[in-house]
Amino acid sequence: MDAMKSSVFSRLILLLALCLLSAISHAETILVFGDSLSAAYGIPREAGWVSLLQQELQRSHPHYRVVNASISGETAAGGLQRIPAARRQHRPGIVILELGANDGLRGTPVADIEASLAALIGQARKARARVLLLGMRLPPNYGGDYTARFEAMYAKLAQRYHIALVPFFLQDVAPEQFQADNLHPTAQAQPHILNTVWQGLKPLLF
Repeated sequence: MDAMKSSVFSRLILLLALCLLSAISHAETILVFGDSLSAAYGIPREAGWVSLLQQELQRSHPHYRVVNASISGETAAGGLQRIPAARRQHRPGIVILELGANDGLRGTPVADIEASLAALIGQARKARARVLLLGMRLPPNYGGDYTARFEAMYAKLAQRYHIALVPFFLQDVAPEQFQADNLHPTAQAQPHILNTVWQGLKPLLF
């Protein structure tokens, strides 16, 4: 009888171990692929919205982990060179794509930015990842026609590729919540940014 109990106990332990390994293997990666707005420029990294996202997921969706592959100064064209290695390394289930603003600030033709973002979306889909595209706007001094076409580009891409969209990434950031450069949000703005991203991300979570 003792031998039988020992055998049953061993099987239970094995079953629990297999369940744990299964849970770990099914943990899904969210890859944040952006620029300084996602790289916590000018503020402590743990105060950035990506770190706050990881904290929220630990509470509400613990089977997800976040990898922040954002680089300050990154462009959509530059990101296109990096994303193949990133998707192979991290095998993301979701890609949050926050790029294009630096291309726009450099006056890159909108058609070229759109082509780079389209290729980035294609790379994410090669990994069979769900994509959340974060839209941006440019300062009005870049001209009405250019800024309008730039803003509309994100909605066009989302519609064309049937992906999730946050129309404006910095929607709820107040003017006084920007750093001295008037481009990068302060730490106080990061919870607002997270809330905006969360509205677009939540429907993609299982």
